[in-house]
Amino acid sequence: MVQVLHNSARTTEAVRRAIQNSQASIRSLARQYGINPKTVAKWKKRANVQDIPMGPKQAHSTVLSSEEEALIVAFRKHTLLPLDDCLYVLQETIPHLTRSALHRCLQRHGISRLPEVSDKPSKKSRFKSYPIGYFHLDIAEVQTEEGKLYLFVAIDRTSKFAFAELHQRATRPIAVEFLRHLLAAVPYKIHTILTDNGIQFANRATDRYAFSLLFDRICAKHGIEHRLTKPNHPWTNGQVERMNRTLKEATVYRYFYDTHQQLREHLATFLMAYNFAKRLKTLKGLTPYEYICQQWQQHPERFLFEPSHLTLGLDI
Repeated sequence: MVQVLHNSARTTEAVRRAIQNSQASIRSLARQYGINPKTVAKWKKRANVQDIPMGPKQAHSTVLSSEEEALIVAFRKHTLLPLDDCLYVLQETIPHLTRSALHRCLQRHGISRLPEVSDKPSKKSRFKSYPIGYFHLDIAEVQTEEGKLYLFVAIDRTSKFAFAELHQRATRPIAVEFLRHLLAAVPYKIHTILTDNGIQFANRATDRYAFSLLFDRICAKHGIEHRLTKPNHPWTNGQVERMNRTLKEATVYRYFYDTHQQLREHLATFLMAYNFAKRLKTLKGLTPYEYICQQWQQHPERFLFEPSHLTLGLDI
């Protein structure tokens, strides 16, 4: 077995063991091994041959107070957020918190690794990069005490700006209305929209001679390319599928709603917080709104109007 010795060690475990088992005097042993007599006396008194840790008896942070560490631990255990997401949120309360200090704190308390969600982690692949204006659209179902609602969701692949509306039906006219509201809410040009092959967004394969949908005609009017996912390939639209799950986990999976209006108000609050306050690792610590403003400074030609006075959220 490999011995781990500190940098200033003058003896090995074999020498220390020989010193402890020897009947010779301290002076003769010191002369034999070429070490200080005090070192010989020290190992004579020891019951083992391992170095004693010289660090603090109880590990603690020199940067964080005990109250701050307790706050970090409680936040991590309650939210189960990744390291960077924890950092962005906690820096609002603990301004001097750094990424390395946060990681060491989580390591000390044994919570530096999140529990595995599944036995076989899914294979991850990067989306192709596009300039802002590539939106993923989808429809999901949610429930309140009053009944079922349809959640229309759109998210920009690049800026991560999210837009959503709740409707009691999921028809083609509603999809067109949602598209028009999206175009009015987004301050920059939308160049591509990706949807599934649902009847709200596309004609059926058997409708060979049908007129193009109003949804497609509006896209063409605004110079937008309407793309469809491959049939039975929902992961192609994975960005908005993940956003659907995020919205559900923040609302209907966690809370009970007596009325549709309660759900609308809560969803509006969540979307406002997401677009304006949620710092995302994929945006290098920026919020979607901050990223949009950054793009306005770098590429103003892609914008329809200045986003500084933008009010984002759920259209209720």
